Amino acid sequence: MKIKPKHQSYLIAKRLIDIVFALLGLIVLSPIFLIVYILLKVDQPKSPAFFKQQRVGRYGKTFDIYKFRSMVPNAEEILKSDSALYEKYVANGYKLPTKEDPRITKLGAFLRRSTIDELPQFWNMLIGDMSLVGPRPIVAEELKEYGDQVDLFLSVRPGALGLWQASGRSLIEYPERTQIELEYVANAGFFYDISIVFRNVIAIFKSKGAY
Repeated sequence: MKIKPKHQSYLIAKRLIDIVFALLGLIVLSPIFLIVYILLKVDQPKSPAFFKQQRVGRYGKTFDIYKFRSMVPNAEEILKSDSALYEKYVANGYKLPTKEDPRITKLGAFLRRSTIDELPQFWNMLIGDMSLVGPRPIVAEELKEYGDQVDLFLSVRPGALGLWQASGRSLIEYPERTQIELEYVANAGFFYDISIVFRNVIAIFKSKGAY
């Protein structure tokens, strides 16, 4: 796949937009952060309200992605202790439908459908781990899905909003997801990013593929 060069002015503007959006998001949405934090602590007082997981970022650098906790504390153990469940998880693009996922709490299911669980990623945007728009950051085991295109995929900063989410999110599995994410890398630009933001807003209101 031939990739057009990214202009330095676009990259600088993109980073400035990320910082502004992240700061505004953290400030304006702070009441929602507080409400969700309280609800999570009431639901399970001994469990942390925030969840972090290591993801692979630009140029292969790993970072901790932050979310509001939507799963029980021992979620990873539950998943890997059931071989059939884990196989389905991998085959389904490293996702499980909410109704079939024993790890997700009732409150967590709502947070996922509404995409509220993703709000802490404003912090990831602010510190430069992520961008507002870009391919969704993945776990290390997903890198194999990109084959000899993995370096290309990792050449851009991952995003909170992306073409994959706008196109159907969890409804789209590998290898189609690979093609969609690489399509963004090939076409990334200011106006393209704006169109993806609007498409994501529509997808969020429709709860399209949100689980």
